[in-house]
Amino acid sequence: MSAPVSARERILDRVRGATQSVAKGAGELEGAYAALPRSYVRAGRLSSEDRIALMIERLREYDAEVVECAPDEVPAAIAAQLEASGKRRFVAPAGLPAVWLAYGFDWKLDRDLTSAEIEQAEGVVTAAFCGIADSGTMVLHHSNMEGRRVLTLLPDWHLCILRASQVVETLPEYFGRCEQAPALATYISGPSATADIEMTRIKGVHGPRFLHVILVHDQRVRPNLN
Repeated sequence: MSAPVSARERILDRVRGATQSVAKGAGELEGAYAALPRSYVRAGRLSSEDRIALMIERLREYDAEVVECAPDEVPAAIAAQLEASGKRRFVAPAGLPAVWLAYGFDWKLDRDLTSAEIEQAEGVVTAAFCGIADSGTMVLHHSNMEGRRVLTLLPDWHLCILRASQVVETLPEYFGRCEQAPALATYISGPSATADIEMTRIKGVHGPRFLHVILVHDQRVRPNLN
């Protein structure tokens, strides 16, 4: 005659059974996911020239100011944007190139600046990881040239330097550029703005009210042959 099974053993048996079912189900789910048809647009069809034009058009639709320049003109373009802003105090990521820190302005590099110190700045200058032309979105992965997320949330004015070679047409193409999922990413589609139920638009609720973009033409564009 076998010994009676305790309540504890019955519970553990159920846990083991459930765990095995979950593991089996996870494997089946992974296979089913891999087998899903992916008929959505995964690659853009625009020429390089048209892709950049679309990115600029979208940014301007969002009320962002865009200027274009050649690679050797970046420092001068930054200085011109800073001067035109009328602001003097800026923060920047610690890895921003020194030649981008225009002379005549008060700079604070982010080496663990406090939120209070960042809030004292009138603007921020950063680089970007990618631009998505279809939605006019700039993506920051917060490298040492893009800075911490707090840098792009607290100042009222943001100048972002985006290279033409970083611009893709579609969202799937952006993900294709990521070797792995980023630990943190910020997606910026124009200046910060929101609207209440009466559609009253308010700028700067959860980020800068003013977005300026310098688009650097660092690649040759091919004409649209369609």
